[in-house]
Amino acid sequence: MKIAIGSDHAGFEYKEAIKNKLTEWGYEVEDFGTDSAEPCDYPDFIYPAARAVANGKCDRGIVLGGSGNGEAMVADKVAGIRCGLCWNLESAELSRKHNNANMLSLGQRLVSKDLALRIVKLWLKTPFDGGRHERRIEKIENPTAPA
Repeated sequence: MKIAIGSDHAGFEYKEAIKNKLTEWGYEVEDFGTDSAEPCDYPDFIYPAARAVANGKCDRGIVLGGSGNGEAMVADKVAGIRCGLCWNLESAELSRKHNNANMLSLGQRLVSKDLALRIVKLWLKTPFDGGRHERRIEKIENPTAPA
C-alpha cells in the first residue's frame, strides 16, 4: 500500500515520525512536504497529497497540522476524498469502518506522538464495513443523488 503524507510546519515533527514508522511497517510513502518546521501554508502540501489519493497514485493519505482541522478541510475539497479528522482510536476506527475514509488528518498539538502512531496503525488496518454505510458514501460522493 502506498501512503501519501503531507503537513505544514505545525505537523512536521509527527509527519517525520509517522513516515519513518510507515516505512518500518512495510508501507511505501510519498512525502509531499513540508520539509522543515519553518512557517508555511498547509494547502500547498495538502492539496497535492489529496490529489495523489484521488487519482489513484497513492492508496491512502495522512495529513498533519497543529489541529488537523484546516488540513482535513483542504483534503475534503478534492473530489473523491473522505478525510477523517481523528483524535483518538475510536474516531480513527469509525472513520474507516463507517466512512471508508481514504485520508486521515491529525493535530500535532492535540494528541501525543505515541497516540498519533497508534491511530495511524489502527486506521491503516481497519477495513470498511460496507453494508448500510455504502449508500451513505454514495451520498457523500454524489450530493445530488436522491435521498
